[in-house]
Amino acid sequence: MATPPLRPLTLGGQPLTIDRARRMRWTATGMLAAMAAIFVATLGLAADGHPAWGYVHAFAEAAMVGGLADWFAVTALFRHPLGLPIPHTAIIPENKDRIADTMAVFLRENFLTPAVVARRMAAMNIAKAAGEFLAASPERGGVDDRSRITGGAAELLAEVLESLDPDRLGNQVRSGLAGQLAKLDIAPLAGRMIETTMADKRHQPLIDGFVRWAGLTIEDNEDTLREIISQRVAGVLRWTGIDKTISSSVLDGLYKLLAEVLVNPQHPLRGKIEEGLSKLGQDLQHDPETRAKVEEMKRELIANPAVAVWWTGVWERIRRSLIARARDPESGMGEEMRSMLAELGTALQSDARLQHQINRFARRTMVGVATRYGDQIVRLVSETVKRWDARTITDRVEGAVGRDLQFIRINGTLVGGLVGMALHFLTVVL
Repeated sequence: MATPPLRPLTLGGQPLTIDRARRMRWTATGMLAAMAAIFVATLGLAADGHPAWGYVHAFAEAAMVGGLADWFAVTALFRHPLGLPIPHTAIIPENKDRIADTMAVFLRENFLTPAVVARRMAAMNIAKAAGEFLAASPERGGVDDRSRITGGAAELLAEVLESLDPDRLGNQVRSGLAGQLAKLDIAPLAGRMIETTMADKRHQPLIDGFVRWAGLTIEDNEDTLREIISQRVAGVLRWTGIDKTISSSVLDGLYKLLAEVLVNPQHPLRGKIEEGLSKLGQDLQHDPETRAKVEEMKRELIANPAVAVWWTGVWERIRRSLIARARDPESGMGEEMRSMLAELGTALQSDARLQHQINRFARRTMVGVATRYGDQIVRLVSETVKRWDARTITDRVEGAVGRDLQFIRINGTLVGGLVGMALHFLTVVL
């Protein structure tokens, strides 16, 4: 099976690649070769020359042995030394499946347990950190970050609205609204709303608006009303032309009545309207018959096919408008979302209770994820490593720790040389 391409690894924020490990390997090998050359060059000098050459020769000899030993140990981790199939060499490629399982168990038992996740999350204030990011000032790049977030969110919203079936989505939204509306007892709610509105005197503009609407309606249909009045009077009155006078008098009386109601807050007709509204508010809350009628009207309205057709058209206009606004850089959606994010960030920074609630939710969510999906997460790690071929896992592990392993070779060369000098000193002294 094909393996994924290698990605640069990092350690301490610095790029750590196979090339750097290879350079360190050449350095360690160069030191080993230098020790071998010194060892050969000082063979005769150690016996016949100055006594110091004996120490140099002992250092080079022991350093060469230590370097060779560490070269064998390090090389045996990743490959067969000199290509020879020596037992217990090429340890990582030969045991990659066992290593994958061991790594997965290690992660599961030490990092993905509920106690560890909860302890780690308890020390983090995720809500405050998110608030600082969202409310960042322009000097800190906060606006640019929020612009990227809002731009991505707007595009995601447009993609979702386009990818989903508009008819099916509209029907689902309508069904959800209808279900919630069916559970809602509208009559008492409407009755309390009427009582509250009248208690605060907020019903007066509604009455004024109704009166103005009535006057405009009469004015727009004045010819029709004159004809209706004319048809209702006796024939002799129509013959004498008095019907026109009567219709004009009736219309003038209606206009005058509506004008008086509009300008006089204490008009008796206004009082009758308020009395009727008050009784309606009481009946909606306490009269079983009135409440039953309202519920029946509500059910009929929900079940009416015309309402479904109307909602489908409304939803489609909403959907297309949202898509257009999300994709239009000149629309105010992006600025509105940035403003909302900034306000949310400020609230997250300053509201300790909100921080506590969000952090607790995040902690519980992560603990739940670790409990429910911990096995799947570590299995993903194990299966991914098992799918790698021998060369891939060797290259990746060596790229991550190979440079440090070459330091072991260098240290082994130097320590071996120092031990050799010490042993030579003891030999001379004793």
